[in-house]
Amino acid sequence: MIKGTPALIAERREEIINACEKLYRTMSFKEITLKEIGSEVPFSRPTIYNYFQTKEEIFLALFQREYERWNADLEAILREPGPFSAAALAERIAHTLEKRLQLLKLLSMNNYDMEANSRPELLIPFKSAYGRSMELINGILCKFRPQMREDQRQSFIYVFFPFMFGVYPYAEVTAKQREAMEQANVAFRYTSVYEITFTCLLRLLGEE
Repeated sequence: MIKGTPALIAERREEIINACEKLYRTMSFKEITLKEIGSEVPFSRPTIYNYFQTKEEIFLALFQREYERWNADLEAILREPGPFSAAALAERIAHTLEKRLQLLKLLSMNNYDMEANSRPELLIPFKSAYGRSMELINGILCKFRPQMREDQRQSFIYVFFPFMFGVYPYAEVTAKQREAMEQANVAFRYTSVYEITFTCLLRLLGEE
């Protein structure tokens, strides 16, 4: 059992997640180790094992937090009075993802390994946050696109959520990737997270 007050436990857990997030801005998933994360927190590295047993569990907690932050933005849309045109609704949802580059970057990783190396007690709250995202998108569609049938809303969700896995690699291209594309003579149109998401949403909502 982890010792300490609930406030201290929550604080240390956040410090570990924040350390992982900081490293992930400049390092790849493979490069980041528990030792690297331990060097970024103000307590001993063995203390990390009281909260997380693997680096995958830390990344999963970061992933969960990103879904929760996105959920807060989706809830804000749901509270708006509307009505919205398809373009206005697509614009609002696209802007929420434009703010969540970390979420999109995590989605582009191999999530199977991350989940496989995490304990159920950490995987369940992550899945709850993910499930809440789908519930909120469904709620937004129910409120602002009432003409959509249930099967159409489900189709929307099962296209849009897998689509999110590929947004980051298309929108956030490194200088090395750009150079390789140029040398390979690949005609690639560079676009932003907002633009690619807005276009997808507009088509899923039934407007070009």
